[in-house]
Amino acid sequence: MENERGNVVLDRSFSFAIRVVKLHKHLVERHKVFALADQLLRSGTSIGANVTEAQDAQSKKDFVSKLSIALKEAKESRYWIRLLVATDYLDAKQPHVISLQNDIAVLTTIIKSSKQA
Repeated sequence: MENERGNVVLDRSFSFAIRVVKLHKHLVERHKVFALADQLLRSGTSIGANVTEAQDAQSKKDFVSKLSIALKEAKESRYWIRLLVATDYLDAKQPHVISLQNDIAVLTTIIKSSKQA
C-alpha cells in the first residue's frame, strides 16, 4: 500500500510498523514474551502514526513537534530491540533483526532531516 503523496518517511514508517506487528505476533506466539513485545509494538507503530499526524500539522512548530515524538519512538523501538537481543528472544545476526535496526537508523535520519526542512 502506497500513500498518495509518495512520501518516503510515511512509506518507510508504515512498512516498519507492519514488520513490528509481525514480530510482535512471533514473539507472543513463539516465546510468550508479552510485556517486551507490547512495548515494541506501541513504540514501533507510533512512529508512523506521528509522522502521519505531522503531515497535517497546523504550523511548522506543530510539524516539528510531531516529528520529534516520532524520533523519540524510533529511539525507544531501538531500545526494545536491543533488549530483546540481549535477553536472547531475538538473534542479532538474523537478517530480519539487522534489517529492523537498519530501518530504525534510516527513519531516524529521515525524521531528523524532515524536522530541519
